[in-house]
Order: sequence, then structure tokens, then C-alpha cells
Amino acid sequence: MTTTDWKKLESTYYMQVVNRLPLVLVKGKGTIVWDEEGKKYLDFTSGWAVVNLGHSHPAVSNAIKYQVDNIMQMTNLYYTIPQLKLAKLLIDNSCFDRVFFSNSGAEANEGASKLARKWGKEKLDGAYEIITMENSFHGRTLAMMAATGQKEYQEKWQPLPDGFVNVEYNNFEALKKATKKNTCAVLLEVVQGEGGVNVPDHSYLIDVQEWCHQNNILFMVDEVQTGMGRLGTLFGYQKFGLDPDVMVLGKALGAGTPLGAFLCKERFSVLEPGDHGSTFGGNALTTAAGWAALKYIIDTDIPSECSDAGKYLKSMLDGLASRHSNVVDIRGYGLLIGLEISKNKAPEVMNLCLEKGLLINAVRPNTLRLFPPLNVTEGDINKAVAILEEVFVELKI
Repeated sequence: MTTTDWKKLESTYYMQVVNRLPLVLVKGKGTIVWDEEGKKYLDFTSGWAVVNLGHSHPAVSNAIKYQVDNIMQMTNLYYTIPQLKLAKLLIDNSCFDRVFFSNSGAEANEGASKLARKWGKEKLDGAYEIITMENSFHGRTLAMMAATGQKEYQEKWQPLPDGFVNVEYNNFEALKKATKKNTCAVLLEVVQGEGGVNVPDHSYLIDVQEWCHQNNILFMVDEVQTGMGRLGTLFGYQKFGLDPDVMVLGKALGAGTPLGAFLCKERFSVLEPGDHGSTFGGNALTTAAGWAALKYIIDTDIPSECSDAGKYLKSMLDGLASRHSNVVDIRGYGLLIGLEISKNKAPEVMNLCLEKGLLINAVRPNTLRLFPPLNVTEGDINKAVAILEEVFVELKI
């Protein structure tokens, strides 16, 4: 079958909920992916911040192959070893004491929200509202669209579940004003990814944390995109010197397999048998992949490698900006970088980069998001920036 045949198959059978880009990918290795016709592309999306070690990393592939030949899935009524190994590794390397595994970041955010509501019910006279931020993104379930502070994700599905209050990000006074007797938690991203790679003031995050602690409400961080080394530290909260009560993980946790988790401090572990569950959450296959990836990330200090690569990428983009006056801002940490331009040409840039063999994301009409694998080389970065330069010249940016 040809690329055209595969595209026709998709248009015939698949629900049309994705505006796909015109390539059919069949293979990946490291930072490179190949389409069905054999053309290769430099992947600066990491499968959407999922394959932080790159495509088909041996540590992950070997763990999956081993687990496939043993046991992939079993009900959580029984113990499975990979799940418990990953749980220990996460707890030993974070500030948390308990973890629950889900299938995705959205599901993990749902679980964290349930935990917060039970905390409010038992400790705060029935408080149930969770404050979240404008331009946030927490998932596409009905509840998480209510949590996601973007109108375009909410308008079609009204009425959304009650219990979420959206306030301006990086505005501590707005958060204080929104805190009421029904408030049980604050949920935020330490850096907003889908919102445009928005970086808050360091003092803001510290102030929010202290406010939550003063009011006995949960301080919850959504690290679905920023966790697993992406910002140059193992978890994003460490970049800002925070001590959150709850953390949500997804995307890169499963290293390409569907896996999410929420973690909490012991005193907030209020869920009891029957309160929460998942058929596939934390199954042996996904947690084997997650354990192998996390162990490799820790043992080889991938976060430091990411930090160095991120500094190099920023320096190269600074050079690009010096030659193109329509570059407005370069922001982010580690290898989660937003490149803002004064013209709403980000989609055009993305499409032309694809034609030239570079995969990036137009996260906003005027903002490009670059989030390559954390072990990306300087050579890869040089090539990516060179393609961006060609595109900027052609589009007069």
C-alpha cells in the first residue's frame, strides 16, 4: 500500500478528530523517524514528549521484549513485580510516599482530583473545588476539560462537571481571591506546555505553595509534560525548589507505552480500597518499560545531559533570533522550548519544516514548541536550527 492508500484508509474508517500531517511513519530510532516511503525526519517532538530517550531505545525495547514473553497484564488484585519496582524507584527519587498507576496523564489527573476531593470532604468540611490555571492543559476527559483553562476545549461540551475554577496563571493575587471555603486544592503546571511553553515567576510558584500550606489545601503539580527529566531535573518541581503534596505524571513515564501516575505525601494518602482503580493501569508491560526508562535516566544522569543540550539549543536559537527580527521570545527550560514569532505563521513554519525533514509543533499560531529526546546531540540541534533558518528565510520571518 502507498501513503495515499493509508491516508484513504484513515479517512474512511477513523473518526475525524485529528488534523493529521501528511506522512505515514513506520520506524523510529533515536531522534530519527522514517515514513512509509523511506524518507527520514529529525523528530523534535519526541512523540509528544513521550520518548524522552528517543525511539526504540535498547533499555526500553529489551525490557518490553522480556515482559512480552512472561506476563503483560494481570488484575491489580494480584502483585506484579514490574509495577512494584517502578513504584519504589519513583518514591525513592522524589519527595512523595505513595503512588497509583493509570493509563495516561488525563486519568492520573482524574485520580489526583478524586484524592483532593476526598481530602476536602474529610479534612475541610466538604470542600471540593480545585483551582486551576488559564491556558493550562490537564486532559480531554469531561472533568479534565473543566480543569483545563482554555475556552476552546470547553465550549462544545457544556455543561461541564462542577468543581474547577480557572484563574490567570502567574497571578498570585487572582489565586488568593479565588480561594474560598469550598477550595480543597490548587492544580498547576510548573511550566505550561500546551499553553505555549509559559514560564512563571519563581516567586509565584513558591507563593502558591506557601498559600496552600497555610490553608491546608493540596498543592498539586501536573508534570505530565515536565516530568522525567524534561526541564533538566528529574521532575520539574525540583527545578523551582518546590515541595508539592501531589504530583501527576504521564507521557514519558511509560517511555512509549500508555502509563500515567499520581503520587502523594503520606498524610494526604486518603484513598481506601474501592475508592479508585484501573483494569490496565500499571500493568506489567507498561511498568516494565517505565522502570527500564526511569532507571536508565537516573543511572546515566540524563537530566544533566538534557540541561546541557537545552542550553546549547537556546544559544543556537538566540543566534537565529539575532538574524530574524520577527522572533519575539525564546523561553523554557531544558528541552521544552517555546519560540515565539511576531507573525501568526507558526503553522506555516511547521509544515515547511516537515517538508524539509524536521518535525516540530505549532503549539500556538505564533509559537513553535521544540521538545526533542533528552539525549539529542549537538549535531541534531545544528541540523534542526539550520532547517529553521531556511524556513524563516523563505517565509520572511
